[in-house]
Amino acid sequence: MAGHSKWANIKRRKGAQDAKRAKVFTRILKEIAIAVKEGSNPDPDANPRLRLAIANAKGVNMPKDNINRAIKKASDKDSESYQEVSYEGYGPAGIALFVEATTDNINRTVSNVRAIFSKYGGSLGTNGSLEFIFDRKGVFTITKEQLGDRDKEEFEMELIEGGAEEVEKEEDVWIIYTSFEDFGNLQKKLEELGVEAESQELQRIPKTTQEVDFEEGKKVLNIIEKMEEDEDVNQVFHNMEITEELENEMN
Repeated sequence: MAGHSKWANIKRRKGAQDAKRAKVFTRILKEIAIAVKEGSNPDPDANPRLRLAIANAKGVNMPKDNINRAIKKASDKDSESYQEVSYEGYGPAGIALFVEATTDNINRTVSNVRAIFSKYGGSLGTNGSLEFIFDRKGVFTITKEQLGDRDKEEFEMELIEGGAEEVEKEEDVWIIYTSFEDFGNLQKKLEELGVEAESQELQRIPKTTQEVDFEEGKKVLNIIEKMEEDEDVNQVFHNMEITEELENEMN
């Protein structure tokens, strides 16, 4: 999965550089709202999804007061209700784009997503049309500080026992991949080990990547950026091979 790992790492670096703090906070606040309402319980100890949302909030240094206010607001039966939706289509050069969004108005969201596809050289497809292109994987990131001085080989064995399929080690971070089915198991393993991951999320990892020329690649990056600027869109996954030229364009 080395090619996929490279893709995910590039995406992570780009996100760290480009993401606007307010947008990141908004996405996580929506995650908290959905977790409280779906779980019908504002107690993270009894609500695994809320526990995950709070962990991700801490990972981006969201103030504790913001988290508590979000939980209290979502507990109000008259508060906004959000839905998780996804859209699939193709961008320039036939690159597959999988768009995940959270919205309180589906008509607005699908209209905006369709307009971006049309305006920037893509086409919106039907849900399920990209099933054969992406695998849904759990992706955990753990920083050097979070690893501490623990025995690295022993820790990696513990991760594998917890469901890790691949552990990619960089100088300042470990990126751990697991199957969709083992996502919860690895969460529990990290909790048992007393490790708080910087982020824990489900991603769409392409089974294979597609190389395009530099100019077409810039068009793909542009449509992804326009999607991510929409207030309802959380993440955009793609199967484009990130060449060194495109990586420099993203930095």
